[in-house]
Amino acid sequence: MATLARIYQSSFDRAPAQTLMFTNGCLSALGDVCAQSIELFSSRDLERKNYDPVRTIRFIVFGVGMGPLIGRWNKFLEHAFPLRAAGGKVSFTSLAKRVAADQTMMAPVGMAIFVSSMGFMEGKNVTQVSQKYKDMFVPAMLANWKVWPAVQMVNFRFMPLPYRVPFQSTCGVFWTVYLSLLNGQTKER
Repeated sequence: MATLARIYQSSFDRAPAQTLMFTNGCLSALGDVCAQSIELFSSRDLERKNYDPVRTIRFIVFGVGMGPLIGRWNKFLEHAFPLRAAGGKVSFTSLAKRVAADQTMMAPVGMAIFVSSMGFMEGKNVTQVSQKYKDMFVPAMLANWKVWPAVQMVNFRFMPLPYRVPFQSTCGVFWTVYLSLLNGQTKER
């Protein structure tokens, strides 16, 4: 594990955006592969018995695009809400502000990007993407706010800046399973 961390850190030091793109793309793909596996093994629908590699490619594209964006967002939060004061103690007020900013600004934006990009990559038109947004956005955001504030509290408090996106993406594998399953349900409509 230490070797993997050194390789990641070296890559991040040389090319942070590309490292975040690769890492986030791979972990997004892993989440969709897990979601499809769950769907395949738990499905009673005899027609849906094939893995859909194109769907996983859509998740890779989404993850690749979001990696640098989330990285820049984390950097902004780091500067806007410094956690350590002059005495070196962690400011829980600043930590709470980071989480609040993340959940009120970035979470809805990220969800809107997810819904629209998935819709367009699935070949939907603007009207269909708008309907997908209406069907999916509120349930996904409500689920988000039950899970991600706690994850981000740990992330912002304990993870060094270069490791925040991979930590978030690793936790995001499970979130991607949820989004992928939700996206599949709304796709059937």
